[in-house]
Amino acid sequence: MTVEPAATPLACRERLVRAASEVFREEGYRASIDAIAARAGVARQTIYNHFASKEDLFREVANLAAADILVSLDGEAKDLREHLLRFGAAFRRRILGDEGLALYRTVFAEAPRFPELARTFFETGSGQTIRGVAAFLERAMAEGHLRREDPTYAAETLLAMLECWDRSRRLFGAPARAPAAERARVARIVDHYLRAFAPATDRKNP
Repeated sequence: MTVEPAATPLACRERLVRAASEVFREEGYRASIDAIAARAGVARQTIYNHFASKEDLFREVANLAAADILVSLDGEAKDLREHLLRFGAAFRRRILGDEGLALYRTVFAEAPRFPELARTFFETGSGQTIRGVAAFLERAMAEGHLRREDPTYAAETLLAMLECWDRSRRLFGAPARAPAAERARVARIVDHYLRAFAPATDRKNP
């Protein structure tokens, strides 16, 4: 194995996480540290210089996946709907894309053997996403854009609408939607969500 020249600690860590993500998707959690080191082009000890264990490395993979999604809630948008459309598109790209589905299959298959791993994946992946979305929705409620509700419940409802049925479709081999159909799907989900959680003053009388 040819080891690449020394890089900055941050660059090296990022390369390790990318390599680990690829190897975990291909081989599952049983993948060896040696395989990850080889993919990253570093010595085995380099991994342990950055991560105490394989579980810590996997936790970082899940954590960064969630962080990438939550970035979509930042920045300027003309209204709440635009924020949610941007988030919905990013969230579904992550969980319904080939990489996201492969990582999900890996954890789901290993959960009975490695329950701590499954809990770690949930807390640093789905759990972090729920908390981030809940905080965003709580601010929207305080500003009067959504009706008052338990923010965590509101976040769980949104994520369930965005993922549940379509993730099942993809896991059982259905093809990804065409880009135009996917945009329409996200818009339909977000619009239904906003109607369900609209402030009382925005609701029409039966």
